[in-house]
Amino acid sequence: MALLFVMGCIFFPLLFALLCWGLQNHSSLQMERPEAVLVASKHWLSSAYTQFAVPYFIYDIYAMFLCHWHKHQVKGHGGDEGGARAPGSIWAVARGYLHKEFLMVLHHAVMVLVCFPLSVVWRQGKGDFFLGCLLMAEVSTPFVCLGKILIQYKQQHTLLHKVNGALMLLSFLCCRVLLFPYLYWAYGRHAGLPLLAVPLAIPAHVNLGAALLLAPQLYWFFLICRGACRLFWPRSSPPPSPSQTQD
Repeated sequence: MALLFVMGCIFFPLLFALLCWGLQNHSSLQMERPEAVLVASKHWLSSAYTQFAVPYFIYDIYAMFLCHWHKHQVKGHGGDEGGARAPGSIWAVARGYLHKEFLMVLHHAVMVLVCFPLSVVWRQGKGDFFLGCLLMAEVSTPFVCLGKILIQYKQQHTLLHKVNGALMLLSFLCCRVLLFPYLYWAYGRHAGLPLLAVPLAIPAHVNLGAALLLAPQLYWFFLICRGACRLFWPRSSPPPSPSQTQD
């Protein structure tokens, strides 16, 4: 994770510097530096990254189902001793998977079927700032994944798990929950409007889209807060009964 962060710190400034240099020195362009800086800061990466990331959401639906399937097998529901599976077992597991992960599957489907065409086709190269802010939502993902891995290996008692939990809570709050009020504030600042006046000044479908994106984030943030309370303030176990203390 640290290596990826360092690579990002190198890649983006270096790409920006190379684009500025190329725009100023290419024989057919010869841009002045102010113009080159403006053009280099609006490169293709925002749309290209969106196209690159879309297959992840499709793959993750399958990967989550595969994890659910193996958990189902571990619990002793894998069929008879010869390994044969009942004809309806796969569909039963699939129904259980959709019931358990319905919100996540719906989120992934919306990202592919709605957000992808909106960000790549409908916006027509505009709104890089807002798209970049929405991509910031993935900052919390490494901490969420690491937390699940540590739980898988029963490392809930470790300092790493507690530090990761705090970072997950903070990153999720800033990059997924507070992100939406910030977007409204940023637009209001640009348009010269107070924050509370922004929802009335923008199209209704924009407010609806923001609300639909924010709703699952609030639900997941509630679950994270509940998990954090259990992690940092565990309930003390009740004292044993007299019958349990006797041999």
